[in-house]
Amino acid sequence: MVSISAIGGAGGIGKTCLALTWAHRNLVRFPDGQLFVDLRGFSPTGPPTEPADAVRGFLAALGADPDHLPRGLDALAAMFRGLVSGKRMLIVLDNAATVDQVVPLLPGGATCTVLVTSRTRLASLIDRHGARHLPLGVLTHKEARTVLAARLDEARGDAESDTADELIELCGRHPLALAITARHAAIHPTIPLAEIAAELRDLGLDMLDHDTDPAASLPAVLSWSLRRLTDQQRTVFALLGIAPGPDTDLSAAASLTGLSEAQTRKALRALEDASLLDRHPHGRYTMHDLIRAYAAATAHGHLPDSVRRAALERVVDFYLHTAHTADRLLNPHRPPISLDRPSPGTHPQPRLSDVQTSLTWMDAHHPHLLAVQHTAAAHRRHRAVWQLAWALTTFHQRRGHRHDALTVWQAAADAADRLLDPAARTLAQRRLGHAHAMMGGHEQAITHLHQALALAEHHHDLAQQAHTHDALAWAWERREDYRQALEHGRQALGFFRALDDSVWEAVELNAVGWLAARLGDYDTAREHCLAALTLHRRHHDPQSEAATLDSLGWIDHHTEHHRQAIDHYQQAVLLYRTVGNTAEAVVVLDHLGHSYAALGQHHQAREAWRTALDLYRQQSRDADTERVQQQLDDLHHASHDTIAPNHSH
Repeated sequence: MVSISAIGGAGGIGKTCLALTWAHRNLVRFPDGQLFVDLRGFSPTGPPTEPADAVRGFLAALGADPDHLPRGLDALAAMFRGLVSGKRMLIVLDNAATVDQVVPLLPGGATCTVLVTSRTRLASLIDRHGARHLPLGVLTHKEARTVLAARLDEARGDAESDTADELIELCGRHPLALAITARHAAIHPTIPLAEIAAELRDLGLDMLDHDTDPAASLPAVLSWSLRRLTDQQRTVFALLGIAPGPDTDLSAAASLTGLSEAQTRKALRALEDASLLDRHPHGRYTMHDLIRAYAAATAHGHLPDSVRRAALERVVDFYLHTAHTADRLLNPHRPPISLDRPSPGTHPQPRLSDVQTSLTWMDAHHPHLLAVQHTAAAHRRHRAVWQLAWALTTFHQRRGHRHDALTVWQAAADAADRLLDPAARTLAQRRLGHAHAMMGGHEQAITHLHQALALAEHHHDLAQQAHTHDALAWAWERREDYRQALEHGRQALGFFRALDDSVWEAVELNAVGWLAARLGDYDTAREHCLAALTLHRRHHDPQSEAATLDSLGWIDHHTEHHRQAIDHYQQAVLLYRTVGNTAEAVVVLDHLGHSYAALGQHHQAREAWRTALDLYRQQSRDADTERVQQQLDDLHHASHDTIAPNHSH
């Protein structure tokens, strides 16, 4: 069988350059010569080359009399195969649009080698003719630096090395983009590279355009890839350019486009085959940054505003409703909110069924949810903005995303201020205050929490008053003012009891018990926490049960019941891991290490603190990281002091 390699990739990625460079370097392997044809599959002018014309060109190159060639493509192809039979030749079929252009130009036998370049995958060439697919991606940074250095004055490149690196990243290591940028630099030798980089940052794709020479324009080169797509596929391509987040999956894309999943999958596959989209593991689809910029420009230039707006409304609703479902599975005891019906054509994720599937989805889609909130804010969907913040709350707490929590609740508070919904304003102020407290911003936290309390009192909202007192207790605890915290905790407990909300009564019993323990009143603390534990288990609330077990462990540790403390801490860690709460599990591991150390079990203490250290680092909790590292250092010295030989007599 003839050896066929099909080099695939996006426009301007360097397929032709690679094929010709390889051909030149391997001349000696093909003593009977090389044949080359541009099949013009993606050309700025004129239609693709007809296969019969390409074969006639090859026959003429092989010495056949042009006036005595057979009629018909099959006869021409047979004559061509006969002339190259047994010869060692390289045949380069450049810029193919379809397999129909390629097959008549394939030699018979196994002595020839064929290189095909195309923006499409040429599936049947791979399936029926055994072609080896060679996908060509962007350059590595080192390769891009070599390309740029070859086109720039060496001294200039060395002098502005950092800027050259920035240019490479701004070009996304795309060969044509690099070539165009290098051309700008070469024809303006007195302009610093930093100025060119600034223009590229500001202008983006427009900087890589050319008014009169399409082959020197990246947007023009990319546009040629759209010609063979259907109208529907071009629309999907454009909409993907404005989709929120770094990538997409099938479910999100179906809502974005308003198509069924089957139709969306077909369109995504067509874009992938056209080298406009890359598929990654776990069903993720991504675009190169420059291709995405071109897709976005296509959306704004060719799609009606109503189409773009409807698409973004659907994708916002997709993420909002799916995140809401995930949150309800993560924290079913949380007071619910009511969502509007999703826009027609939205397909919320139907596969979430438990805590683990919800956490997995939220982990994968967290960047998209943050981006979607920005999109909702930009389109004045104020209700969706604060509801997205609400839907992210449990996940942010359990994964320790403190900075993101502050960001989304600031946006939510701004959005809620534009709504005639006092409950939304109260909730947003309360959660924003809590987020500031998490970040150590006590004054901001107290300000927002008192605003929330004033709103709740003005509107006689007892539930909001209860939750705000709970948040104030937590904020004052962060400030280590345990008496002030306990006062708010007891007020919250009274409200929850008045509301006959036994789930939140249990939460507040634990809070009051914990604060009493911090004030040294261990009997009161244990009584409240044991009562909380009973209620948590009755309501099957593993998250709150874990928090209470941690409180009981802390009480046991400080009353020197260290083995009982270890048992409570271990149960708490297990439950926190069950619900995916790494943010609180790390705190319990930290506590656990102290109880092990108190018993002289240094190995176990070291393991607990090392695990805690890794988790604190992952969560960017710098102060906690430093503190636990110091605990490990102190433990190391204590261990060495214990085993040091005694030389006294």
